[in-house]
Amino acid sequence: MSIEVSIPPAASTERPPAVLQILPSLVSGGAERGTVELAGALVEAGWTAYVASAGGPLERDIMRAGAKHLTLPLASKNPLVMRRNASKLARLIRQLRIDIVHARSRAPAWSGWAAARATGCSFVTTFHNAYGARTALKMRYNSVMARGDRVIAISEFVAEHAANIYGIGRERLRTIPRGVDLAVFDPDGVGAQRIIDLAGQWRLPDGAPIVMLPGRLTRWKGGLDFVAAVAKIGRRDICCVLVGAEQRRGFRRELESAIRERGLAGHFRIVEECRDMPAAYMLADAVVSASRNPEGFGRVIAEAQAMGRPVVATDHGGARETVLPGATGWLVQPRDPAALAAAIGEALSLTADERQALARRAIANIAAGFTRDLMCARTISVYKELLFGQSAEIEVAAQ
Repeated sequence: MSIEVSIPPAASTERPPAVLQILPSLVSGGAERGTVELAGALVEAGWTAYVASAGGPLERDIMRAGAKHLTLPLASKNPLVMRRNASKLARLIRQLRIDIVHARSRAPAWSGWAAARATGCSFVTTFHNAYGARTALKMRYNSVMARGDRVIAISEFVAEHAANIYGIGRERLRTIPRGVDLAVFDPDGVGAQRIIDLAGQWRLPDGAPIVMLPGRLTRWKGGLDFVAAVAKIGRRDICCVLVGAEQRRGFRRELESAIRERGLAGHFRIVEECRDMPAAYMLADAVVSASRNPEGFGRVIAEAQAMGRPVVATDHGGARETVLPGATGWLVQPRDPAALAAAIGEALSLTADERQALARRAIANIAAGFTRDLMCARTISVYKELLFGQSAEIEVAAQ
């Protein structure tokens, strides 16, 4: 099953509308990837796309998409640097005739908001998560994301947070889920050799069930709960793979120590970088997201379903919107290794026929509502609301 999405072209004017997305850097992450994808969609739709950031590896992808990158120190939280950034952005808005500034992170948003106000440019923000605010100062810092002419939330969970905590009215708030690129995350598009090469690189034992937890090596991603859950399963024929870079020094050592203490050293692999996640998902018999705190969306679980993999996720945040319990995966209480172990055990016990049926449901679930094309079309529709006073129709046709 595939979904075709018709992205409305730019309205007929003397020049195409111009959008400037701003974010701290282009290193890695969901916000960064979404920025690249939207820049490409804008160019394809006949718009002019710019991205401003401190730069990074994904800068090349911006240029390949036909957009232009502008280098500014937007990762800085220094008030003086942020003020200079605002002045530079205002000049760029005037020079490049920018119609919309779209801020995807808080520090750049303050500069972008000031520049938009100075130039009369429309201002859009995206809440990529439910921003915590334990102090009045942090609440004030976060509040810039609520100042958009339109505010986009990446899930209903995040939208509810934005409305309740920051008082954003529904007339300005739009929920646009993150999207999976089905051209990349396509199980039929991953050749056997890619899977064999990755299995060899990771030294995975032949015939062993593979349980994978992709995500940065941080405490809140639930790696320690995952290790405890695997110990409770009690099976010695499985191999578990943690895929993600260490974000805080010392946590990998803590994980490795927990694995050794439970006698599981031969059953775990820790891989800090994977350049072929579609092949990685194809290796997995179950994909786990054990986040201890709610995720705004949960990209890993959506990608894994697009690849037809059984998923097990903690029951909060965006996962509640992408996982269909009993149909495409399991939702379990967070910080509960016993519940996590039981769900992983059920996923591994599926028969071949049950796995195939689940795969069909999972792929259809993501194709119906969580694709890159839908995300981009809905975002451009928000831009058209601001520029032309009406929402563009998004055509979706199931094939």
